[in-house]
Amino acid sequence: MTADIKPDPSVVGGVPSAPLAFLPDPGKIFPTRAKRFAFLAGTSRLGPYLSFLGELSELQARLAAELPQLPPPDARAVADARTDHRPPIDRSRLIEDPALAETLARLCAEASALSMPDPASKALEAVAAAPPEDRRWLMSNVLTDSIPEDSAAPHLFVAAAAQIHLARLAAQLEAGALVPVHVGICPACGGRPATSSVTGAPGIENIRYAACAGCSTRWNEVRIKCLCCGSTKGISYRSAETVDATVKAEVCSECASWVKIFYSMKNPTIEPIADDVASLGLDLLMKETALNRGGFNPFLVGY
Repeated sequence: MTADIKPDPSVVGGVPSAPLAFLPDPGKIFPTRAKRFAFLAGTSRLGPYLSFLGELSELQARLAAELPQLPPPDARAVADARTDHRPPIDRSRLIEDPALAETLARLCAEASALSMPDPASKALEAVAAAPPEDRRWLMSNVLTDSIPEDSAAPHLFVAAAAQIHLARLAAQLEAGALVPVHVGICPACGGRPATSSVTGAPGIENIRYAACAGCSTRWNEVRIKCLCCGSTKGISYRSAETVDATVKAEVCSECASWVKIFYSMKNPTIEPIADDVASLGLDLLMKETALNRGGFNPFLVGY
């Protein structure tokens, strides 16, 4: 049974000086994620799956370093997006992006060397052999954060390729030029958050940053506010552990959804995507309720 935890009104609101966003460094995020997956695998009942995702993250790190350099973003398009309060990365245009297609092809070719169960191996083979129209369908689902639960396995590999490409695109942007788009929407690529974290980093202590499941940008969001509907009413917290848990479900009674929130000031080694998967126990407990998971993580689809 989850424990209900009341919000602390004193932490409502943001800090004006807190940066809106932290853009990803592909040379750091994927190796860091790989190490975190490997560490978590050693103490989890999900060990084999976490180990596989750790190896996949290592492959993402290698490909991010080896793939040809991307052209710089169009300055006019970025400026127009800022004026219109749109994310500068237009996901709808990426479905036909040759660079993303190359990234997926490289990942499919090299992922075959990873240790994985037979169903995953067959899913990888299916993606590698898929005709262009099928790959576009898979990529469209990934880029719209709408992966069907009955085909999670092939989408996992497509999502891994998309994460590489989106992170490389986001890394070319200027964090200071980004503007808020909408509650619960990444200001860089328009993706949904996987989770959010309350940071303990110097200068931004106790500030919440949502983590994009796609490009890995982290952006500032007001605490005690639903990342799905923006409501500040009816927010409560549930935990599989205690009041001092490092991960909780932030529940919104207005839209009947929930999103994980981590407390990185209690454990600075938390990585939003890896720890989201490793805390599957909270997801299973929340499945016993009528609430819908609002966070999107392609590595958790189907669970």
